[in-house]
Amino acid sequence: MDGGANILAGRPAPMAAVTLRTIGLMSGTSLDGVDAAYVETDGEHISRLGPALTLPYDPALRRDLRLLLDRAPEMTPEDPFLRSCEQRLTARHAEAVAAIGLDADVIGFHGQTILHMPGGAAPRTWQIGDATALAKRTGMTVAWDFRSADVAAGGQGAPLVPAFHAALAAPLPKPLAILNLGGVANVTWIGPDGGLLAFDTGPANGPLDDWARRSIGADYDRDGHLTLAGHPDGAVLGRMLAHPYLAAPPPKSLDRLDFDRALREAGAGALSPADGAATLAAFCACAVAAAARHFPEPPLQWLVAGGGRRNPGLMRALQGALEAPLRPVEVAGWDGDALEAQAFGFLAARVARGLPLTFPSTTGAPRPLAGGRLVGSLL
Repeated sequence: MDGGANILAGRPAPMAAVTLRTIGLMSGTSLDGVDAAYVETDGEHISRLGPALTLPYDPALRRDLRLLLDRAPEMTPEDPFLRSCEQRLTARHAEAVAAIGLDADVIGFHGQTILHMPGGAAPRTWQIGDATALAKRTGMTVAWDFRSADVAAGGQGAPLVPAFHAALAAPLPKPLAILNLGGVANVTWIGPDGGLLAFDTGPANGPLDDWARRSIGADYDRDGHLTLAGHPDGAVLGRMLAHPYLAAPPPKSLDRLDFDRALREAGAGALSPADGAATLAAFCACAVAAAARHFPEPPLQWLVAGGGRRNPGLMRALQGALEAPLRPVEVAGWDGDALEAQAFGFLAARVARGLPLTFPSTTGAPRPLAGGRLVGSLL
């Protein structure tokens, strides 16, 4: 694993350690909207966590982004439909920056992932969003393209948040596991010496949201009512758990749709709405439990962020599958809705300073790697 407590230590960088005002932006695989958060940081330490918010996407944009996920493998950047989506997405991000109401030295603009295929002969990760247009609309410098350098070097390009998790969790007892339940679930394990291990565990809200949409016409399983009303189907769950991804060692990462075919072939489509939701929640929980087998030491506790922590059925399934206590990140004083946006504010400062974003034990990068690009000047 990477270098213990010194994983965030400043390496030679073009910019000296200086606290920057940042706004992080995140549009996750759940496709629900833009998260924005203000952070003051030098990319190694967090000086202040300021206001945060979420701007939902209108139904038409959300529908079109979902279509992009299906069509992305065959699309080109010049496709008119894609360009329209990108313009509308960027405009919504600019509105999120304006809604924060604070100036920043740099914006961390992740964009929207529409394709993530880091393995194979032609590795690729694709996030849409016009950084130049965002810089013009906001009048601020924009850091973007956080993943491609890592993927080009042979890394998974995900997850990117572990460096932020390590800074945020500096005062907490360890070993510690931080689980993010977005469309895909990812985990960061932090050891007693500060060492990191991070990877995607498997699907989370993505299949549950899609199931709720298909089975009851809802955007998601509100308050876990559907999940709590059902019972996992053991046969379908067993077939899901045979997926080779779960047994593969990290580093590893997922595209939101990587498990779609496997879920269909497992027979989930034949289940009732409630039993299907319960089975998908159980699968997410079992995948997280399988991920824990890769940790060097068992965590003292799991802290959970992301929208999935608001689904009582999913949280109940997780606690039943895990040995250590499972709690929302709010018990540590964090904002579980803002964590990923805050991370991209933090990472924007690291881009500005030329500090590594990824590490061998978080993405499989060959060495600690800087990444990202800047539109505008910090001088």
